[in-house]
Amino acid sequence: MDILKQITDQLHESITDASFEGANIVLYTDNAKFFKDGESKIKAIVDQVKKRIELRADEKILMKQEETEAEIRKIVPAEAEITNIIFDIQRSIVVVEAKRPGMVIGKQGSILDEIRRATLWMPQVQRSSAIKSKITENIREVLYANNNYRRKFLNSIGEKIYKGWNPEKVDEWVRLTFLGGGRQVGRSCILLQTPNSKILLDCGIDVASQGSDKFPYLDVPEFNLNQLDAIIISHAHLDHVGLLPYLYKMGYKGPVYMTPPSRDIAALLSLDFIGVAYKQATKPLFDSTDIKEMVKHSICLNYNEVTDITPDVRLTFYNSGHVLGGAQVHLNIGNGLHNLLYTGDFKYARSRLLDPAIASYPRVETVITESTYGAKTDIFPPRAETEEKLLDLVNKTIERGGKVLIPELGLGRAQETMLVLEDAMASGKLKPVPIFIDGMIWDINAIHTAYPDFLSSNVKSNVFADKNPFVSEYFQRVGSSQERKNVIEGGPCIVLATSGMLMGGASVEYFREFASNKDNSIIFVCYQGVGSLGRLVQDGVKETRMIVEGKEEVIKIEMEVQTITGFSAHAGRNELTSFFNNMRPKTKRAIINHGEISKCLDLASALYKLNRIETNVPRVLETLRLR
Repeated sequence: MDILKQITDQLHESITDASFEGANIVLYTDNAKFFKDGESKIKAIVDQVKKRIELRADEKILMKQEETEAEIRKIVPAEAEITNIIFDIQRSIVVVEAKRPGMVIGKQGSILDEIRRATLWMPQVQRSSAIKSKITENIREVLYANNNYRRKFLNSIGEKIYKGWNPEKVDEWVRLTFLGGGRQVGRSCILLQTPNSKILLDCGIDVASQGSDKFPYLDVPEFNLNQLDAIIISHAHLDHVGLLPYLYKMGYKGPVYMTPPSRDIAALLSLDFIGVAYKQATKPLFDSTDIKEMVKHSICLNYNEVTDITPDVRLTFYNSGHVLGGAQVHLNIGNGLHNLLYTGDFKYARSRLLDPAIASYPRVETVITESTYGAKTDIFPPRAETEEKLLDLVNKTIERGGKVLIPELGLGRAQETMLVLEDAMASGKLKPVPIFIDGMIWDINAIHTAYPDFLSSNVKSNVFADKNPFVSEYFQRVGSSQERKNVIEGGPCIVLATSGMLMGGASVEYFREFASNKDNSIIFVCYQGVGSLGRLVQDGVKETRMIVEGKEEVIKIEMEVQTITGFSAHAGRNELTSFFNNMRPKTKRAIINHGEISKCLDLASALYKLNRIETNVPRVLETLRLR
């Protein structure tokens, strides 16, 4: 069945072109009256084919760009503070960036509709970041600079999805192969196969490992890059997205699905990954052109937005509560034949930064869950107690004239710590000292301010009310080696710096300078991978060797070393079991991955006993049949 022909046959007198944008259908018309008033006809066809259809004006009837920009600025209230207007000519779209996007939209979309009717362009709105973000600007440039390619690319995906489109067809089998992440934390990568589809769930690296153990197994018979239909990224931490640009370097030309913040952060972390490689005098796996390819081929979805990604797989993202834009991946396979939930990393508790993970879905038969803190001993203390402990450790260090180093994951963990420190400083619970932010954290903060709808209701309302916590006066950005030197030589302070596991980045430089002074403290608030410098320090090593300006140095560790687990952006043992207890509907099977062996096995045993469901703990390279 040719779905485009089915639609255009009913509207042939008005349509100049019909194409796909992924699973969505786009119709172009050169009839201005039909463009303005044809909504009822389009809605009738949507009800018939059950697909999203958008009507746009043909390029030849669009208002000229200069006139359109003037018209938009006349229609939109000045208080909206428009920062940029971008034209995507091939797709008849105009993107309006503004500090207050709600004022561009208007009540029930009234202003957008006025722009559309006045100019015939299809307006889209994006929020300007409260902190200037070069990466977000560059990404938008890449997307619109390649708009002709992008239109063809999106159409080719739709052609694949609808080729042989048959809603009555039922597939016969579904299977998963674990290319990474089985019984380990790091290099998450799962291949999902059906008779019609090959889909990759995440493609990360293990930053704490060396050699081939760092990467997923992509040189196996089951995996063929040229046969891959789609990649889905749950969130933008390197152990889930780190190898993605490399796949584009190796020739992958297909789509990658993720949320808009995940796309921006994945690009930022990938650029930083290149920079770290050069600093360590190693050749990076990929370069910036490969990251551009990743962005060009990205398809971004918001939470709860449903889309077909292959002829027999439908994707929905749900909030995971883990990091900005982090998603649980729900796949409806074979028109309801099997429903799979891949949790990625998730947090089933409210944090300052994010709302808790969703636990209710239309249907679920199989769940792939993380188990980073899946052991029966991984019980997190109450949140208030955790915050109190952090503030107590910081205050004691400051009182004795020391400096506090908190190595952070730039995404998620750092922002959570910032919110705690900002609140404590404002309420007088923390002694007033500078809080220095170094590494990628500031750039990732900027991305947070561009996507407040993905944040907790409290932070979102603060951002909307111009009380943005990420630009608080208490934080000072460290942006150069001289500024870093001033921090090292200065007085008592708090330093938040990447990387979180002391595996390169600014945190390692601060550690080297702070380690030998017993007045200083290092506080670990995020997971430390096996083999990382952070894990060694956490486990009590008293000295370590480092290469400094080409020479090996022995670093004595005299500073106070503390770990606070209650801040984790992962679900603890109680959260994991509560999640499965509260899931609606109940799953029939749980597959446990993303955890050290003992934690995976411990959680699998508990879920079997508590829920009487089948549990599996696959090894890397193991294949499971779901149907």
